[in-house]
Amino acid sequence: MTTTDLPLLPLGKGRDLDAERGVECPGDLPAASDPDLVARARAAKDALGERLFVLGHHYQRDEVIQFADVTGDSFKLARDAAARPEAEFIVFCGVHFMAESADILTGDSQQVILPDLAAGCSMADMARLSQVEDAWDAMVEAGIAEAVVPVTYMNSSADIKAFCGRNGGVVCTSSNADVALEWAFAQKPDSAVPAKVLFLPDQHLGRNTAVLKLGFSLDDCVVWDPQQPNGGLSAGQLRDARMILWRGHCSVHGRFSEDVVDELRATHPGINILVHPECQHEVVLKADLVGSTEFIIKTIEAAAPGSVWAIGTELNLVKRLADANPDKTIVFLDRNVCYCSTMNRIDLPHLVWTLESLVSGTVVNRIEVDPETEQWAKVALQQMLDLPGRSHRD
Repeated sequence: MTTTDLPLLPLGKGRDLDAERGVECPGDLPAASDPDLVARARAAKDALGERLFVLGHHYQRDEVIQFADVTGDSFKLARDAAARPEAEFIVFCGVHFMAESADILTGDSQQVILPDLAAGCSMADMARLSQVEDAWDAMVEAGIAEAVVPVTYMNSSADIKAFCGRNGGVVCTSSNADVALEWAFAQKPDSAVPAKVLFLPDQHLGRNTAVLKLGFSLDDCVVWDPQQPNGGLSAGQLRDARMILWRGHCSVHGRFSEDVVDELRATHPGINILVHPECQHEVVLKADLVGSTEFIIKTIEAAAPGSVWAIGTELNLVKRLADANPDKTIVFLDRNVCYCSTMNRIDLPHLVWTLESLVSGTVVNRIEVDPETEQWAKVALQQMLDLPGRSHRD
């Protein structure tokens, strides 16, 4: 790795356009204070009619979600878009890797648009292709690559999904990570060293799944740090490991802590702790229930009236669940307000600007995955779809 891979920029000064996936939106956005924004969005959406399909991720702001034709997790939304071939414009209110997945799955006649190109994902950007290729080269040199199957979480860039496709790997979601890992370990039964998985880019989902679902120990897991020579691991550690976890995490789910869980249990006897598996292992161990975004939603919807819940996931969704379930007490599993900062970049001014640009005949912020990357990413995605017996939800 060279020093130019990860430039250090003084706070508020300078920009790395490659890392930030485009931080400049051409054109003039409507003012955030414009009282006519809602009416303008409705008018533009009506003018585009069936040519437009708006996708809204669960973590989006309410001001944006109200204009979504469908809501859901990232992979569900991408598949929803693919099921609407008559829609010429797919406006994805989410983050960059989600729009890439939609572009991969939709037809050539459909154009996928991200209202703000700066809506990236810090977790996805923690695993860059050059870094992952360097790690793979190190595993080849250590003599273990033949025993390793790469598995990447859906929350990863298209080129990381393609890397997994080229190297016999698979994509997973938080709902089917255990099935994906079981499949991956079964691919290398005759290797000279124990079969291994390189899990990208979220170490917490990989660790929680391997230990709590597959029965591995924490000692079976090592963390590859792309900032360190050889990932900070010896050849012996790599040979002995079963799970090689990439040093990545979700900036939201990684914030939740054990001490807050303890405080809530002390002050609210009988409270139910419900968290996403991207949370730290220690938090997951203290939770009552752990599951994907869809699991969290369904659990709250089915919960008994009067029950009390603390939820460890993105705050927009927690607030929406609390508003939709007034017969239950729902609180956020953190002392501080914690929105996903990049998800929140998609706001009403950006959405109005995007829709009005389409009405005027200008396609802005189109997300296009190059053909070779798309081809290999589809291989890894199809392998996920071929996994037995589990829904493919984030």
